Amino acid sequence: MKKYFSEYIAAMLLALEDENSDFEKLKREMLVKIQFMQHERLIHFLVTILFALLMFMSLIGFFISENLGMLAAAVVMLILLVPYIAHYYFLENGVQKLYCIYDKVCEKLDR
Repeated sequence: MKKYFSEYIAAMLLALEDENSDFEKLKREMLVKIQFMQHERLIHFLVTILFALLMFMSLIGFFISENLGMLAAAVVMLILLVPYIAHYYFLENGVQKLYCIYDKVCEKLDR
């Protein structure tokens, strides 16, 4: 997903610089892609929240029961949570970049 998203942003920046681009078509396409990326971002946000809740529940379970299995589960959840947060951060920033590019496309159409 990162490669696809990065390549799409780069392609939109190139299209934005080309005065011969069909900005109306670009605007319609970007709206669809923005919705797609927003959906992807929402799913990753929900998964990230789920892993954070599971980690904290495992940690609380360890403190209550002193069961080392609960501590191991909390550590596993933490290890999985770090890449989820990093990927969500990438998606969030990418969608915001698309918003800025979309605004520039709209400016080109208003001229």
